[in-house]
Amino acid sequence: MNNVKLIDTVLLNQTTAAAQSSPRRRKNHNFHPTDEFPAHRLLNAVEPDSYIAPHRHLGPVMDETLIVLRGALGLFIFDAAGQIEQIAVLRPQGECVGADIPRGTWHAALALENGTLFFEAKAGPFAPLTADERAPWAPQEGDAAAPAYLEKLRGMLAKAGS
Repeated sequence: MNNVKLIDTVLLNQTTAAAQSSPRRRKNHNFHPTDEFPAHRLLNAVEPDSYIAPHRHLGPVMDETLIVLRGALGLFIFDAAGQIEQIAVLRPQGECVGADIPRGTWHAALALENGTLFFEAKAGPFAPLTADERAPWAPQEGDAAAPAYLEKLRGMLAKAGS
C-alpha cells in the first residue's frame, strides 16, 4: 500500500486557509501520525498578526529546522537576557530559505506576508513548553502586551534593513 503524502498546492492552500480562519492566525498540518511519534514533520501556516512568543526547546534532542515554502518569515535569535543577537528574513528563492535552530536557543518568528507557510521538523514526542522554555522577558501569547511586542519586533526588523 502506498502511503506517500504529497505536499502540493492544494495542501498548501488548505493549510493557509485554515490559518487565516483560525483565531490564533496560524495552523499546523502534521505529517507525523501522533504527538508521541519520535520525528515531527509539519507544515506551519502563519499570518502576519499571529504572535509566536520567544521560546526555546530544552529537550536533549530538540533542535528545530524551518524551511519557508511561501511568503516570508522574520526569525529572531535572542540571548538569555532577551537582547536580539541575530535577525534573518527567510523566504523561498531568497538569500536565506530556512534555519536550523539548536536546542536551548531563544527564538521567535513572525510572518511578514499573508499566506506565509513553512515546513518544520523536530524531535517528538510533543510536550507543551515548560516555564523554563518560555521567555521571562517577553509577553506570552494572549497577553495584552503581546501586540505591542510584536510591533517592536517588526520595528527591529525594519531597522536591521531586512
